[in-house]
Amino acid sequence: MVDALDGSLGLNKITATEFAQLWNTFDANQSGYIEGNELDSFFYDLAKNILKKEPTEDEHKKIKTLFMSAYDKAKDGRISMNELAKMLLSQDEEFLLFFRRKIPLNSSVTFMQIWRSYDKNRSGFLSKDELRNFVSDYAIAAGCESITSAKVDEYTASMMSLFDLNSDGLLTLQDMARLVNVSQNFLLQFRIQAGSKEQRKQDFQKIFQHYDQSNSGALEGVEVDGFVKDMMETIRGPLTASELDELKVSVLKHCDVNGDGKIQKNELAVCLGVQL
Repeated sequence: MVDALDGSLGLNKITATEFAQLWNTFDANQSGYIEGNELDSFFYDLAKNILKKEPTEDEHKKIKTLFMSAYDKAKDGRISMNELAKMLLSQDEEFLLFFRRKIPLNSSVTFMQIWRSYDKNRSGFLSKDELRNFVSDYAIAAGCESITSAKVDEYTASMMSLFDLNSDGLLTLQDMARLVNVSQNFLLQFRIQAGSKEQRKQDFQKIFQHYDQSNSGALEGVEVDGFVKDMMETIRGPLTASELDELKVSVLKHCDVNGDGKIQKNELAVCLGVQL
């Protein structure tokens, strides 16, 4: 599956489509990493293609050690999608993972803004056409104005293959979060109910500032989406888009005391049991 070496450590590069096929073959448990027995199988296949024969145990071990020392940047004994891309994709083809490597999102608000922009029919999923619009728009934003329609189609198909975990031709909210590499839930760093009164107040200020990206003094629109997503996922785990919409209605009903469709700072403080 992987061709011969090009130079000292550089492999002959593969296309985005081939990358998607390879990743899905070796990340058998869909963990987002090639690890454990998957890693052994990957390097056995790699060694076999490099040596043009069945590798010995020593040859297999040496090739695994060589490539892991060069590409396992996290030093965690496994290969992430970005690390494999560095190993196998050409610079042109690395656009496939531009979103995961170049712009890991540190805010669920930004993520929800992206999601709402492309799930235009509010179906709770991104179809292949909606994903294609995303790919095309972000290619232009990334400075790839000359990208061809055929290449956009190829990248779209590859992304769908990589991130559509149940292979139904649709991306869920969580599939898309994996694609754009949303950072760890912002709220996990806080224990707002456990600290002192002053600590809780300080934590609340940080939380509100993080979600009030418009600096309007109130959470509205995708700011509420992002806050509800993070808050409820600390309790329930990953949400579907429809679950998020239902929970947003419930949170607004509980917190939006003045009924303006927003969550004012003082309203959120009351909801979280914080005295300002």
